[in-house]
Amino acid sequence: MTVEEQIHAYIAAQPERKREDMNALHRLVLQVSPDSELWFLDGKNEEGRTVSNPNIGYGRQAMSQAGGKARDFYRIGLSANTTGISVYIIGIEDKNHLARAYGKRLGKATVTGYCIRFRSLTDIDVAVLEEAIRFGFEVRDVASA
Repeated sequence: MTVEEQIHAYIAAQPERKREDMNALHRLVLQVSPDSELWFLDGKNEEGRTVSNPNIGYGRQAMSQAGGKARDFYRIGLSANTTGISVYIIGIEDKNHLARAYGKRLGKATVTGYCIRFRSLTDIDVAVLEEAIRFGFEVRDVASA
């Protein structure tokens, strides 16, 4: 199965309202960065155990890891969770930037160092989320893992 097929199947498996929101977000990210490399992580580790929610990734960056090694990872992530949807903005060194720059303007969302979590697109200002996603594609300072 191709990455695009995995993404389509993942979104299609969501309940109707979440599926509509995930499709809208997928289109939004692709509008912001149409040539982004697509990723799909099924949330399972090497032993096949579930360790996280599946997620869709967009873009590519080299991330520094402990011990000086580097690995490729996506810039923007999208994941359904039990209470809604999470949008990940990976590679921001300043862990307060998202909350400071977008938190108050987003609406009903929880904002952490690299994650914007909300129940539904109707709860947030999508234009502000788009602004955060654009920032995620533009930022060049990569955090150490």
